[in-house]
Amino acid sequence: MTPLHALHAQGQAVWLDFLARGFVETGELARLVEAGVRGVTSNPSIFEKAIAGSTEYDGAIRAALAEGDRGVGDLYEHLAIADIQRAADVLRPVFDETGGVDGFVSLEVSPYLALDTDATVAEARRLWAAVDRPNLMVKVPGTEAGVPAVRTLIGEGINVNVTLLFARPVYEAVAEAYLAGLEDFAAKGGDVARVASVASFFVSRIDTAVDALLDARIAAANDPDEKARLEGLKGEIAVANAKLAYRSYKALIAGDRWRVLAAKGARPQRLLWASTGTKNKAYSDVLYVDELIGPDTVNTVPPATLDAFLDHGRPAATLERGVDEAEAALAALDAAGISLDAVTDRLVEEGVALFADAFDKLLAAVAQARAAALGDRLNRQAVSVPPALAAAVATEADAWRKAGTIRRLWAKDASVWTGTDEHRWLGWLTGTAEGQAKLADYQAFAADVKAAGFTDVLLLGMGGSSLGPEVLAETFGPQPGFPRLGILDSTDPAQVRATEAAVKLASTLVIVASKSGSTTEPNVMLAYFLDRLRKVVGDAAGRHVVAITDPGSSLEKVAQRDGFRAIFHGEPTIGGRYSVLSPFGLVPAAAAGIDVAQFLASAELMVNACGPDVPPAANPGVQLGLLLGVAAKAGRDKMTMLASRGLADFGAWAEQLVAESTGKNGQAIIPVDGEPLGSPVCYGDDRLFVDLRLAGDAPSHHDAEMAALEKAGHPVVRIVLRDRAEIAQEFFRFEIATAVAGAVMGLNPFDQPDVEASKIKTRELTAAFEATGRLPAETPVASSDSFDVFTDAANAAALRAAGAGTDLDGWLRAHLARVKPGDYVALLAYVARNPAHAGMLQSMRLAVRARRKVATCVGFGPRFLHSTGQAYKGGPDTGVFLQITADDHPDLPVPGQAASFGIVKAAQARGDFGVLAERGRRALRVHIKTDVAAGLAALAAAVEHALS
Repeated sequence: MTPLHALHAQGQAVWLDFLARGFVETGELARLVEAGVRGVTSNPSIFEKAIAGSTEYDGAIRAALAEGDRGVGDLYEHLAIADIQRAADVLRPVFDETGGVDGFVSLEVSPYLALDTDATVAEARRLWAAVDRPNLMVKVPGTEAGVPAVRTLIGEGINVNVTLLFARPVYEAVAEAYLAGLEDFAAKGGDVARVASVASFFVSRIDTAVDALLDARIAAANDPDEKARLEGLKGEIAVANAKLAYRSYKALIAGDRWRVLAAKGARPQRLLWASTGTKNKAYSDVLYVDELIGPDTVNTVPPATLDAFLDHGRPAATLERGVDEAEAALAALDAAGISLDAVTDRLVEEGVALFADAFDKLLAAVAQARAAALGDRLNRQAVSVPPALAAAVATEADAWRKAGTIRRLWAKDASVWTGTDEHRWLGWLTGTAEGQAKLADYQAFAADVKAAGFTDVLLLGMGGSSLGPEVLAETFGPQPGFPRLGILDSTDPAQVRATEAAVKLASTLVIVASKSGSTTEPNVMLAYFLDRLRKVVGDAAGRHVVAITDPGSSLEKVAQRDGFRAIFHGEPTIGGRYSVLSPFGLVPAAAAGIDVAQFLASAELMVNACGPDVPPAANPGVQLGLLLGVAAKAGRDKMTMLASRGLADFGAWAEQLVAESTGKNGQAIIPVDGEPLGSPVCYGDDRLFVDLRLAGDAPSHHDAEMAALEKAGHPVVRIVLRDRAEIAQEFFRFEIATAVAGAVMGLNPFDQPDVEASKIKTRELTAAFEATGRLPAETPVASSDSFDVFTDAANAAALRAAGAGTDLDGWLRAHLARVKPGDYVALLAYVARNPAHAGMLQSMRLAVRARRKVATCVGFGPRFLHSTGQAYKGGPDTGVFLQITADDHPDLPVPGQAASFGIVKAAQARGDFGVLAERGRRALRVHIKTDVAAGLAALAAAVEHALS
């Protein structure tokens, strides 16, 4: 008879702690079963190692992904359940031969649920149904929340392995829960004879913890006898505690309640000795097997301990020996001032954390294996940061992992941020799934647009409603057989005219996008184009217009009244800047012939890569967000966006997302978009670079310049896309990253208080115009034939003290002299956005960067008001602002309104400047009185001169 069979003959089973493929092949498991192993229990750390290095798992993951993309948690469960089912099938003969006594496999519920009774019950039910094997035990932790879950599950006939037990009182509560559960099941007519359970009582960890406390007391003791007494307790407490727990078990099965249940065929809940590998090399390597042999028990042994026991173990009934001595040992421990209850309480807390740590590593292994299986279908991200910043990010990442913050974020827990209303604005987390559910609607709309023969689609919107679709238009380009997508997000009269001239109105579909339906710019743009359509197509004008708006908005009412072609409802829980993967992006995408199904499938790859089950170390969106947030707190708060030519427009979208989300309460990540890459000498130590490249880009000097930045100690994030269509992934990566960065910075990334302040100022000015026929008068601080210069009283006084006089050069020189290291300079131009004007502004920004070595930003108004404007006003006082306005000749009326486009734009510019002034910002406004292009050229020359 082998040592294992000798144990079995005495009523003790031996289980091995592993997963079938995770440690040995099924054939090896069968061999161990023949040798006397009577069951197996799951071990996340072994499974993690197997996934990380097994070609068999690679194949299983690839096969699972071939059926459709899966999140990491779902993928892990798919693999684990398959393994557990295989192990259960191998052990089924043991289960049948022993009448259901042995032959079990166990699979644990997520350790993240250890403190949640209802969630534990729900998860256990789900696993029980998914595995669908009678010889399964579902592992439930013996925490305060786990004990009532045991009763519920047993009461439903679900086998339970109660794990993480250290204290006898807790074990006794678990035994009571088992009895009560059996009674509940019997009362419902259940067959209690088919219910099985074990109570996993952890052993060696107790000695490890107690021995450390004993060593401290031995070191402090002066009496040699006291030292000897304390020394004699080392290595004794864990076994003593287990023996007394077994005594409690014996007392329980001798009671009347048990006799009633036993008469109905109930089986005792066996004590299972867990953690039986010897940690202290001074002790016998089979200590926790030799000393704990007795009827109705199980010992789960690590492979090395199993080998040792087979070699020199002593299969004798030892569990009921020395019980009096065990009691005396625990009394002596208490007399020494060491509380075993305190030790076991701490071990439970640590055990939950250790289980979660192991599960984190397991899920990270699955995430990495998933990424490897997806290959270049998942956009690659590589991060290079200086050591000090890397260490700070790693510390923050571990804090997020330990606190389960990613899971809390996905659970829409507002306390991840400021605990206010953040939970109301997280619909974007599931936007791709909702988009896929409505895919037929988008495809039908695309077919309708194509069949109608539209040549152009013109989207009217601001902020997130326009910038996302603009990325789609610029990145994907025109699609065969579909209209060309264009964007208007300006009240500049010249830009409105240029936009109209670029389309054929008779065959144009206008999409007006406004969440609230009350935003000024989309409303005046709609008024204009609806009027123009009526003049061109008459009563069919409404059939040329589509609205995207939240349910019940004023825009919806207009759309219904005027017979718009379609109305698409936005999701009220998604803010504008997070809306590109919602109808605000998907409707224009469909109209332009972009394959919405493929677009959403691509985005879903990144959604799953950033999901709640993916720890920070393997979560690309969280990695980026932690870096952005930690870097900003460390002073690297200028996120400089670089991109391949084919992806260049993405920076403008990311700019508004990051600036509007983080620029408040005196903090901000200032995005820098469109600034050409320079040598390291151009930059201060406040930069972080994000570089989006296409995999097919030819090698260029850009690569050497990026390497030089890294060498100079600048943080660099490289993101590589297989092709332009994969930009969908980046929308979600940056959304989750921005939300994470906001949490790191202690901000609410979903409000925009200072944008509202500008709107209020604008409304005040337009109301004044409507009342008097003119905007309130203003007096320049300097004037010439070409320019007027304006600023508020505080800025005027400061600049005059610095030497500003009667000419533009003096004001510019004094203003730009205020730029300090760590600042940024923003050029805010309320002129038409076209290549010529943009080129002039670029020359100004590069001159500033070259002379002042600071970050530079360029914004066209009023477009930037719904973007970076929030950060400029609500962020830190590190911005130096040069606002540029111009006369509008000719102006353009807004049908049905007193204020023209030029008046609306002027009110927006003055409202913007007014809020900058109220916030105490360093701001100067230059008004061009001549031709805009000539004025910008002259201003660029003046800026260059002022810097020299």
